[in-house]
Amino acid sequence: MMHLIATFGGVGHIKPAPGTWGSLAAIPVAWLLFVIGGPWLLLFAVPLAAFVGWKATEAEIAGQEDHDPSHVVIDEVAGQWIALLPVAFGAQMMATGFWALYPGIIAAFLLFRLFDITKWGPIGTADQRGDAWGVMLDDLIAGVFAAVGVCVLAALGHGLMRMI
Repeated sequence: MMHLIATFGGVGHIKPAPGTWGSLAAIPVAWLLFVIGGPWLLLFAVPLAAFVGWKATEAEIAGQEDHDPSHVVIDEVAGQWIALLPVAFGAQMMATGFWALYPGIIAAFLLFRLFDITKWGPIGTADQRGDAWGVMLDDLIAGVFAAVGVCVLAALGHGLMRMI
């Protein structure tokens, strides 16, 4: 069971770039959570995924030399959900569907992957912990950075639209 959680139902075994596949798989699940309970359910799901993911990652890496195996993608899922929170709350605020804000979804995905891969600043520091919490934490921070980026891009985009 812990392996299924850690690999997000086996998505982590898709090659190449399992982290990217995990991030992509997180998007339709975020949409489903949005449909069922709005942005508040997605917000609630983030710490739940972080906690359960931490425990699943702990179980997955126990006795292993590799403390951040590529097939563990629950960390990408939790981080991607954070990156999508501005989109979900924006969709609710505008009384529209999640997919109607597809530029924000694309930005959330691309920014999250950028921060997760490059590991700038505190993302890299968290990644260097070498334990299950570090596996989760770097992606949670990358998700926050991406969410801020989504908000900045939305503000810029909406400001430019007003100028036209």
